[in-house]
Formats: sequence, structure tokens, C-alpha cells
Amino acid sequence: MNIAIAGNIGSGKTTLTGLLAKDFGWEPFYEKVDKNPYLNNFYEDMNRWSFNLQIYFLNTRLEQVFQIRNLKKDTVQDRTIYEDAYIFAANLRDMGLMSSRDYDTYLSLFEQISGYIQPPDLLIYLRASVPTLVKQIHKRGREYEKSISIDYLHKLNEKYENFINNYKNGKIMVINVEEFKFHESTEDLAKVINNINANINGLFKL
Repeated sequence: MNIAIAGNIGSGKTTLTGLLAKDFGWEPFYEKVDKNPYLNNFYEDMNRWSFNLQIYFLNTRLEQVFQIRNLKKDTVQDRTIYEDAYIFAANLRDMGLMSSRDYDTYLSLFEQISGYIQPPDLLIYLRASVPTLVKQIHKRGREYEKSISIDYLHKLNEKYENFINNYKNGKIMVINVEEFKFHESTEDLAKVINNINANINGLFKL
């Protein structure tokens, strides 16, 4: 079984991935952020580095997909390959930070790859307001994220909502992080875990 966690920058994906891996005994797969050679350049000059960054993410995400497939264990994944194409790359195109030519090339490559991808058994979407995202981003203090604009986060949130509303690849569960503060409340985490059990095992939600 593969569980994937989707959500905007700072929504708590990495934290929830670790918590669920510990509770359920799942193998965690994290987004390769700290070792990404393009992130610093991207946030300094998005127009120049947007295509390179998205190709890097596509490659590393595809690598994870095959690792998960070959592992033969239950896994939980921090962010999906679908988000790269339908949210981040599309948003860069819409904001004029990636040319239509580069986006079309990227999307064509993604669509060729997507035929070999097995969707997650359950997609968990972490819904968070922009103020909450900003607070979380500042709290973790990554230097390259200091230049992220409010407008950029807002547009990503819009893309996420559209993506979730039109997601047809399997089961989906939405967690409002304003309501369920799983990162600081054991009670809220227990409720989240209960709802996950209900979604994957067909049990009643509390």
C-alpha cells in the first residue's frame, strides 16, 4: 500500500509523513529538498531556473516511484509526481515564470511517463491558509525560502484546490491543518490516524 501526502509549501507534509511512518510502521519517502542543486538558484531567479528545477523534480520523483514499486512494503510519500506537473509547473507557466514552450516540453515528457505510474492507494491533502503557510515557512527557517512571495503561495493554493476537486485517480482524504494541528496535538494526530484507518480499512470515522 502506498499513501501519498499532498500540500503546499509549509503545509506539514514532511512532519505528517514522519508521524505516520512511525505510527503505522510504513517506509517513509521524503522529498529531496536539502540536496536539490537548483532550489537556491530558482528562488533567486525563477525565470531562469524554473524548467531546470521541474525537470529535476520529475526525475527524482520518478526515481521514488520505481523505488516504492520495487520495495514491496507499505509506504508513505511526501508529495506526489502529479503535483509537480499540474500545480508547480502549471503555476510557473501561468505566472510567466516558465515559457509556454518549456512548459509544453515538460508536460509532454510527464504525460509519456505518467502511463507507467501507479497512483497512490490514498492521497492525503493538507489544506492550509496562506498565513499558516507563511508561519510554518518562517518557523523552519530555510534560507532559500525567505524570498517566496505571498502571491506565489496564494496561486499555488488555488492550483491545489482545483487539482483536489478534479482528482480521479483514487481515494482522497482532506485534512484542514487549521483544525487538526497534528504536529503539536496528540489528540488531533489520533483523529487524523483514525480517519486514515477509516479510509484504508473501511472503518467508521469518529
